[in-house]
Amino acid sequence: MANNTADHPPGNSVAEGNHDGDFGLSMDDLKSLMELRSAEAVNKIKEKYGDVQGICRRLKTSPNEGLSGNPVDLEKRHTAFGKNFIPPKKSKTFLQLVWEALQDVTLIILEIAAIISLCLSFYHPPGGNAEACGQASGGVEDEGESQAGWIEGAAILFSVIIVVLVTAFNDWSKEKQFRGLQSRIEKEQKIKVGRQGQVIEIPVAEIVVGDIAHIYYGDLLPADGILIHGNDLKLDESSLTGESDQVRKSLEKDPMLLSGTHVMEGSGTMVVSAVGLNSQTGIIFTLLGNTEHDEEKRVKKTKTQDGVALEIQPLKSEEAAELEEKEEVKQVKKVNVTKKEKSVLQGKLTRLAVQIGKAGLFMSTLTVIILIIYFAIDTFGIQGRTWVAECTPIYIQYFVKFFIIGVTVLVVAVPEGLPLAVTISLAYSVKKMMKDNNLVRHLDACETMGNATAICSDKTGTLTMNRMTVVQAFIGESHYKKVPEPDVIDPKTLDMLVNSISINSAYTSKIQAPQTEGGLPHHVGNKTECALLGFVLELKREYEPIRTEIPQEKFHKVYTFNSSRKSMSTVLKNLDVGFRMYSKGASEIILRKCSHILNAQGQPRIFKSKDRDEMVRKVIEPMACEGLRTICVAYRDFPTEAGEPNWDNENDILTDLTCIAVVGIEDPVRPEVPEAITKCQRAGITVRMVTGDNINTARAIATKCGIMQPTEDFLCLEGKEFNCQIRNEKGEVEQERLDKVWPKLRVLARSSPTDKHTLVKGIIDSTVGETRQVVAVTGDGTNDGPALKKADVGFAMGIAGTDVAKEASDIILTDDNFTSIVKAVMWGRNVYDSISKFLQF
Repeated sequence: MANNTADHPPGNSVAEGNHDGDFGLSMDDLKSLMELRSAEAVNKIKEKYGDVQGICRRLKTSPNEGLSGNPVDLEKRHTAFGKNFIPPKKSKTFLQLVWEALQDVTLIILEIAAIISLCLSFYHPPGGNAEACGQASGGVEDEGESQAGWIEGAAILFSVIIVVLVTAFNDWSKEKQFRGLQSRIEKEQKIKVGRQGQVIEIPVAEIVVGDIAHIYYGDLLPADGILIHGNDLKLDESSLTGESDQVRKSLEKDPMLLSGTHVMEGSGTMVVSAVGLNSQTGIIFTLLGNTEHDEEKRVKKTKTQDGVALEIQPLKSEEAAELEEKEEVKQVKKVNVTKKEKSVLQGKLTRLAVQIGKAGLFMSTLTVIILIIYFAIDTFGIQGRTWVAECTPIYIQYFVKFFIIGVTVLVVAVPEGLPLAVTISLAYSVKKMMKDNNLVRHLDACETMGNATAICSDKTGTLTMNRMTVVQAFIGESHYKKVPEPDVIDPKTLDMLVNSISINSAYTSKIQAPQTEGGLPHHVGNKTECALLGFVLELKREYEPIRTEIPQEKFHKVYTFNSSRKSMSTVLKNLDVGFRMYSKGASEIILRKCSHILNAQGQPRIFKSKDRDEMVRKVIEPMACEGLRTICVAYRDFPTEAGEPNWDNENDILTDLTCIAVVGIEDPVRPEVPEAITKCQRAGITVRMVTGDNINTARAIATKCGIMQPTEDFLCLEGKEFNCQIRNEKGEVEQERLDKVWPKLRVLARSSPTDKHTLVKGIIDSTVGETRQVVAVTGDGTNDGPALKKADVGFAMGIAGTDVAKEASDIILTDDNFTSIVKAVMWGRNVYDSISKFLQF
């Protein structure tokens, strides 16, 4: 990427700046390399560079030492490959916002009326011998009143100015607040990189191409890179590709790491290969038209579209077409008011203003005609005068007076206070909404929420707390429906359980003190492991001292968790008993390998297959029906006399286990959500849950929230089935088919972002009811962008949301909580009430 200057917009290749002389690779080489995936990428690296070390050599960096950190070298890299900064969409100037506010039809009618009224108030016709020409009727005007005629017009213009300034100022301050929120989040994010052989933490904005970044579980990758070395590294690429399965990264199969993706397992080091606008997130931002280089990009749109759309399919083809269409519409409408057409309320008020305007125009015209006819009959008919030349100026003066009376009737008819009332009640509501954790980015979103008839909500983090928690346990042959008190468990069993959980989980998983006062403890690392560690803390024990006593270096052998094994085991060399192995994993896997179970006295007893079946029926199935994930914790001792076993023979090792406990884990529903959903349903709003989770968990959570009642016949579909029902033989979505599905649909499970977009679009375009549905949507991933843009109101998550989601949204939930959406509806309806009161008045 060339210099970030006006004449070199970001995105230009290095070749223009001739910087490849300094490095063995140009920006274009790296860009084309990052477009490849899996085997293709591995082959290209082998063919062209030998291996990743070859790329490091060309980028003049050491895989072990990292960069030198020399300011001159860093500056060179900035010049050649760009900075790790995506320029935000250029925010509109205050004057642009003023101009947009002036486009309102009501205001235009008022402006015209006011200008005519002002002009006529300064028109004083010359006096003449009026007596000889007859008298005009039309009310007596005293001297003072004719002098003060300008006040009416000036007052209207003044109210228009207030409306425009308040609207513009509101939009401007909200945008500024949003930018502040964004920059604060960006400054807080840091990453570990190697510089001069030292691993240091730097803000993500300071990363350069060639940096050796150290990535760990839970990190959000701030730039694109190529893997140098990885330990069981798995990434969640769903925010870019919508693919819910985790992607395994390795040097042999797929070493390409993309910005905006999350590390879900393992750790590794990577050489940074693309930053800022040249990274995958930057490219999607450019596609969505969210950077300030929008305008230049649109000129070269065809090129960009061809170059990028094939890269990663960040948006499915239909959505890309949709966006393209929107871009074109934007280009046609030179005045790009907001990202959507008029809001529902604006539409109604505009219609009302036009109707009042037409009625006023009709009445004023009628008044003028009646006055002229009355004058003509009175003067030329009853008084029998004739039209003489010297009376012409006087008659014209009378006609102008009649016209002024007509204009007065028109001006009085147009409600000049209406836009002001709307704007002030909106501004007031938006201010109050900020206190209720709604950062409103577009004023009209607030009133649109008052009209909402459907909410499509995510599950994780919005309806639930996004923190896995142990809620039930089976220990010592007793099934506890809630976490038991430590004194009811046998001390030996308790020690064994606490040791097993503390040692046999990644040491990167831990529970930290709350980040905000009064908040919940902060979970770092694997969510399931954090749930188990939380369970240890609830049993009034600590896991840190055990980890300090037995550091990872003392582990004899570790079998890490993977999708085929579905379990994790850690072996310790124990002087008393030889070797001890702690295991944990999915209960259906581990229980099959158990031959013993600890009884109420903490002693192992035989565990036969009939015992297992009974346990599945009485413990595991009831837990699963409530939407819980069941995890079994077990151990095995290898006596010294038998000698050291062959650790590579996994089947012989992972057998003959002793079960310590089975726990039921769930992501609990936020306590305030069921009441909020009942409120929505009472208010006539349908809540639907759209989630990537499996259908059983989704159904259980939906029942707990109150979205579905067991007695009702609502639909609960998986993404695959949903697509089968709404698409024809050619695979195209048919509105008629969709109209049969969505009215009864309450839960869409295992769904992709495309399904979410299809559902939202289908509900909005539907003609089933008398009125069109007004849909609000929540989203947090980059791939939710199109659905958020399509919805009438898009809610992005302030905490868990990606930048792309926030940029596409209308309202940001600063606490990621569903109840805040209900508050937004309440304030939106408040705006409606205020306005209807004003209209009555």
